[in-house]
Amino acid sequence: QVQFVESGGGLVQPGGSLRLSCAVSGSIFSEYHMAWYRQAPGDQRDLVATITIRGTTIYQGSVKGRFTIDRDNTKNTLHLQLDSLEPEDTAIYYCNTNPSGTFPWGRGTQVTVSS
Repeated sequence: QVQFVESGGGLVQPGGSLRLSCAVSGSIFSEYHMAWYRQAPGDQRDLVATITIRGTTIYQGSVKGRFTIDRDNTKNTLHLQLDSLEPEDTAIYYCNTNPSGTFPWGRGTQVTVSS
């Protein structure tokens, strides 16, 4: 059974940084394009950053230049480095395949940006 376990979130001041991790169980990680998503209160879940099996990355407009996605296929782990955080980045962050829909969502990790 495939599970996504996100970690690394927290409370940070504007301009701060966090590094999120996603541990993926099951032997599927290296076979799928992956992505980070986020959902702010009252909003739909949105795509933030994607990474292909070979490591090509794409970022949503508002995070471009501030967030960095990377993957370690030997450890079945996905990461998201969040720099220059803004209050608008406050959300629950999730990882999943890209596109999603094949495997259930994890619980996510809460990122709160506030002074």
